[in-house]
Amino acid sequence: MQKLALLFTKDGLQYQISKNKTVLEEHSFFADEESPEEAISGKLKEILAQKNISEITTFSAINHFTVMPQGFSEHGLGYDLIAFNAPVDRENEELMLAVNKKSGVQFYYTFPKKYYGQIKEQKIPTKFNFSGEKFLSTLNIRNQKEIHINLYHHQCEFFAFDQKKMVLYNNLDVNSEVDFLYFIMFTLSKIGFGINETHFFVYGETTENETFITELRKFVKHLKIVFDNIPKRNFVMNAG
Repeated sequence: MQKLALLFTKDGLQYQISKNKTVLEEHSFFADEESPEEAISGKLKEILAQKNISEITTFSAINHFTVMPQGFSEHGLGYDLIAFNAPVDRENEELMLAVNKKSGVQFYYTFPKKYYGQIKEQKIPTKFNFSGEKFLSTLNIRNQKEIHINLYHHQCEFFAFDQKKMVLYNNLDVNSEVDFLYFIMFTLSKIGFGINETHFFVYGETTENETFITELRKFVKHLKIVFDNIPKRNFVMNAG
């Protein structure tokens, strides 16, 4: 039997079908219409119609989220906390929880109920996770100031750490690579990270975002590309 991995971004859906850890099929779909959710829902329906799927793993990188300390139990406040970062539609968004015990944090995030219903209707064992939690679980943090950046198509997420302590997580749309570069620099100044002492680690769609990486290299002293997405090798779906 085969396993299906789904990765949802702001305006896209990527998937892999694998058997015994070998990726058999992989595709990406990005909606450029005024109603991306409808287009993605249609593509999801096609993917879920495939036969011989015994397990589904779903990752959401949609940037409706908040981060809280592990053990925070007021789950009913999840929607309200997320609303500080992004508009929330309670009628159409499912509230989800992802916990990272190693770092002692938990992510509340919302996932479109339309997609959630389509996946659950399959009655196949399914795991849901937030991309930020999966990203965090793969990192090996050192005793220094570090910025870890995971790049997507027109989107990115990043962590800041100081002496292994998580200082910041953010997930945002990237319509301009240059604008994102300035945002990173602004963030460094706000959290007190010196440009020469901070180590940058980059993952994901590095080729697609080559301009951003080239410009970043002009400003920073320490930069390493850790994981480059290539066919049948996707950081969120395959790392760890």
